[in-house]
Parts: sequence; C-alpha cells; structure tokens
Amino acid sequence: MRNKKRVLLPLLVCLVIGTALLVLWFFSRDEISPGMLGPDTPPAAQGAETVKAELETVTEWYGAVGTVQPRTQARIEAQVSGQVMAVRVNAGDRVKKGQPLVSLDGRQLKARYSQAAQSLKTAVSQKEQARQAINAAEAAFAEAKSAYHRIKKFFDADAATEQDLEQARSRYLQARAALKRARNGLSGASAGVRMAEEMVQEAKIGLGYTEIKAPAKGEVLKRLVDPGDLAMPGKPLLLLKTAGGLQLESYVRESLIQRVKPGARLRVELTTLQQTVDSRVEELIPYADPQTRTFLVKSSLPNTAGLYPGMYGKLLIPYKQVELVLIPRSAIDEVGQLELVMVKTADGWKRRYIKTGSIYGEKIEVLSGLSGGEILKLKGSANGR
Repeated sequence: MRNKKRVLLPLLVCLVIGTALLVLWFFSRDEISPGMLGPDTPPAAQGAETVKAELETVTEWYGAVGTVQPRTQARIEAQVSGQVMAVRVNAGDRVKKGQPLVSLDGRQLKARYSQAAQSLKTAVSQKEQARQAINAAEAAFAEAKSAYHRIKKFFDADAATEQDLEQARSRYLQARAALKRARNGLSGASAGVRMAEEMVQEAKIGLGYTEIKAPAKGEVLKRLVDPGDLAMPGKPLLLLKTAGGLQLESYVRESLIQRVKPGARLRVELTTLQQTVDSRVEELIPYADPQTRTFLVKSSLPNTAGLYPGMYGKLLIPYKQVELVLIPRSAIDEVGQLELVMVKTADGWKRRYIKTGSIYGEKIEVLSGLSGGEILKLKGSANGR
C-alpha cells in the first residue's frame, strides 16, 4: 500500500502542473482584460462587414408605475335592501343597456304595492262620492237661493210674511254651508287620491329596483355577490366597464410632474404584452400623496389585444439627455459571461473585452471598453482565415 502511494503521488503532482500550464497557455493566447487589446489576428478579407461605434446623445426615460383601468366604469349597487335571488351574469360577460343583471327578493315590495293600489282604489271611490255629493249640494244651493230671492221679492211687495222670508233665508244659508262642506270634502278626497297615487308610484319604483339592469352597454369586470347574499344600498354587487376604452393610472414622483402636462403625447410600456404603445395624458390630479410624494396621472390607451383592467404598465417620461457609446448588437460575440468585439487598429484586427448596458432598439450601450469612433467587425463576417 505504501509503495502504491509513492507511485501515485508523483503522477498526481505532474497532472496538476500540466493542467496549470495548459490554463496559462490558453489565457496568454487571447488576453481579454477590460479595454485591452488581444493578440493580432490575420487581416480581414475584402468582404468583411464593419460598423462604427457611435457616440450619440439619447434620452433617458423614467418609468412611472401604473395600473390599467377602465376609462369609465359603473359600480352596480342595490337601491333597496333584499336577499339576492339570482345573478344573471359572470365576470367577462358583455351586456347590453337594460339587460337584467341581478334579481332581488321583492315579495315585501309586491305586498306594499298591492296595499298602495288598494288605497288608491278606495281614494278614487271616495273622490267620486265627494263629486256626487257636491253635485247634489250645488243643486240644493241653487234651489234655496232661488227660493230666498223669490220670497224676498214677495216680502218687499207685502205678499209674504217676515217668517216666510226668515225660513227661506235659513234654508239658503244651510244650503250654502252644505255646498262649502261638499267642496271641502272633494278637495280632501282629491288630496287623498294624490297621496295614494304617490304611494303607488313609490311602491312601483321600489318593486322595479328588485330587478337590477345594466345602465349602459359594457363588460362585467367583477361579480361581488351570489344568490342568498343580502343586498343593501351602498354595497356593490357588480363592477361594469362601460364604453370608453382603457387608461393607465400611474403615479409620477413630484420631481418629474412638471414634465407631464394634460394633452402631452407619451409612450406606455406594457410589460406583460411586451409592447410599447402611444398614449395621451388626459388628467393630472393636482394633489400629491403625502406618503409617497407622487401625483396620479391618467393617460389614454389604444385598443390592444390581450390588454385587461388591472394589468401592469409604465408611463415613460423623458427626464435627461446623456451621451452614450452605441454599437449594433450584431457586433458582439458572447463567450459565456464575456462580451467581445473585434476592433480595427493600425496593426490589424484585435479582440477587445467590453461591458454593455441598456438596449436601444438594434443598438446597445457600451459602458466600458470603447470610447466612440472605433471600427468594429460584425459577428460572422469574413475574416480571411
């Protein structure tokens, strides 16, 4: 056993030394320290495609985080209290104006309506009786009045006694009082009819509230109740997105609010859809949240497939101009985590290590390794080897 260890130990040492020499040889062949040139490579062939590292001024954008919301939405609530009997729609359903959405238990309201209708019927009957009474009182008053004036003429001509005149006058006054009472009775009966009609109308409206209908054409966003739940005024039953499209409600920090004006044309980044769309600032709430120091900004969104309320988005706001070195992304050769480019020098093409940053379309920012103006070879172009 001891002899085997003596044989394996020198072999192991030789293997480690050989591996170290191989690694040193590999890295000494192509040095790739930041900004340093690698060893010369053969001159590029005539057909090599080249680009120039451009020093460009670009706009930096701040992404104000926001949420996609309906531009107009209706919160459907009950106007009367009652148990939910049926919910006729689900989230995502499209509805028409006047379409039934939720039905409430209306048995008590039906009983109230029947009672009010019976009261109205009674009041109408009483008014008709009062009208008949006033007709009789008017006829009696006209007869008593005529008799009084006739007896008075007879009395003035000494053809009637004072007692006859007094009796005629008494009947006249009684008929006039009866007519006044009949007129007051008709007035009271008419008021009773009006009150009963109002009660019927109120009960009818309340009964109509048990069948909740869509106030406008739209789409159901949320269903908040189920059959058996108790509905009451102020408690939402459904959320309905009505016509008007979608908008982004974003929160802009106070240092940038001067760059956002109503009517401004900006861009919105929809991260989930991997799209950037045009937008117009429609409203700026002139009040900063004291906790976050941000302003609420509402901006319109175009009709976009796959875009729904509640999704995430960013309002892109320009806030400064910076000078960057930009190169085409096709000029970069990636080796593991390393990024390399071929730079043209007086001695030929040399490999250089760079570090990149943000992407601008087909170009990418170079943070280190290039200063601008260098001639680069596109990846995959002819190199004369």
